Amino acid sequence: MIARAAFVAVALLCMTLMPVSGAVAQKWSRLAPFPEPSEELYGIAAGGKLYVFGGQSQGWRSHSLVFEYDPATDQWTKKKPMVQPLHHVALSESNGKIYVMGGFVSPPDDQRAWAPVDNAWEYDPANDTWKALAPMPSKRGAAVAAVVGGKIYVIGGASTHTGSSETAIRRTPGRPSLHRGVATVEEYDPATNTWRERNPMPTARNHAAVGVVGGKVYVIGGRIGSAFMSTGSNVDIVEEYDPAADQWGAIKAPMPTPRSGVAWGVHRGRIYVAGGEVRAYGYNAAHKAVEAYDPAADRWFTLPPMTVQRHGLAGGVIGNRLHLASGVVQSQSPLPGTQLATDVHEVLELESKSP
Repeated sequence: MIARAAFVAVALLCMTLMPVSGAVAQKWSRLAPFPEPSEELYGIAAGGKLYVFGGQSQGWRSHSLVFEYDPATDQWTKKKPMVQPLHHVALSESNGKIYVMGGFVSPPDDQRAWAPVDNAWEYDPANDTWKALAPMPSKRGAAVAAVVGGKIYVIGGASTHTGSSETAIRRTPGRPSLHRGVATVEEYDPATNTWRERNPMPTARNHAAVGVVGGKVYVIGGRIGSAFMSTGSNVDIVEEYDPAADQWGAIKAPMPTPRSGVAWGVHRGRIYVAGGEVRAYGYNAAHKAVEAYDPAADRWFTLPPMTVQRHGLAGGVIGNRLHLASGVVQSQSPLPGTQLATDVHEVLELESKSP
């Protein structure tokens, strides 16, 4: 069993190091560790700082934690917690406010289940306050959110089947439930606190990455068929959405490393995708891969891999640095004690111009 696990680790490392044209010489460095290591948390940059929300403990307990990282002092500060413990939320930032949409909660009768919610919240970093917003039209978690023209677009995710009596998705032995990835796109207007449905994404998926470049939204990778890696499949698909026309365009150049449960950030017209989860040889494992997509060239670039493989990690770009914090180094490992959340917070200095 140990030899097989070692083989899996070597195979995954080779996958992350496959060359892609445009590779650049850059190095990772470590900063202040994340105070409360967790998985399935999400991060976003706002006002020159990194904010991390929610997550899960190794015992499947949902978190309501909120942390702020200040690069000027290299310090983490605990902020007012979310109103409810959540994981797999969709984050976006607009006009200095952070919007937390959807996600999963843990039902009291089954901590291993994920119950999708339609709740929407606005967090004000300046005042450390929360405000409830109009709920999303549909309940879902593991969606992504993007801001274009002052509107927030919540895309994809996973939920229970329409009309199902199930209120949560489960992988508990003896209590599994059918569920689905969704292609739903819903637009939120902060000015009016209202929602409206838009054209669905061509490929229903969850656990994807997202970035906005030139007024277009790019949804990258993710998972199809299931919210869980053990029963889902990773994809390399990149799809472009034009909010102004409410249209999805042709499929773009595929991501070199198909994966889900990643962190991401946008810098100078490129979307950076880091880490992620993969199913290989019957086990779930984590990636080190870091790749950047240039929509203008429809081309991918490989960057140096992370020093620690992780999925369910928080990320964001501050200045010209990609920050990656916490996450879990291994999922459902065959080796006892190796499914560990890490406190690693590392940064990669990004190029000021294209190679």
